[in-house]
Amino acid sequence: MPEPTIFVDADACPVKEEAKKVAERLGLVITIVSNGGIRPSRDPMVQVVVVAAGADAADDWIVEHAKANDIVLTSDIPLASRAIDKGCHVLGFTGKPFTPASIGMALAMRDLKQHLRETGEISGHNASFRPTDRSAFLSALDTLGRRAMTLTGK
Repeated sequence: MPEPTIFVDADACPVKEEAKKVAERLGLVITIVSNGGIRPSRDPMVQVVVVAAGADAADDWIVEHAKANDIVLTSDIPLASRAIDKGCHVLGFTGKPFTPASIGMALAMRDLKQHLRETGEISGHNASFRPTDRSAFLSALDTLGRRAMTLTGK
């Protein structure tokens, strides 16, 4: 099995630099996928992919190119679900993993919150990103990366 690649759903990702640092420390390729606004990297282990503008263009590219045991970093719950279906490890930007056991509830809560926003029951605000989220993300990605590497026999 080849070494895992880290895929970053980079639009609105607050932890791109942290993900690059962990990838570098573990010696893993990281692919940053976005609709634009990301500078290319001279580092051969950092690949930057700019996709056409579109609601799910980055998500679709990630799902098309990711394989089992790769790591997908996203806060997009439908993308997380699609990546899990491919056998990928999925981690949210706050360090919370999405797993086969948790993704069904995450999708249901997303749909419920969307319905409540549409009916005016709640406002559309997500929790703000905190320094503790950054720390939790770093720790979780390091652990997840090491686990994925052991599955390759390395």
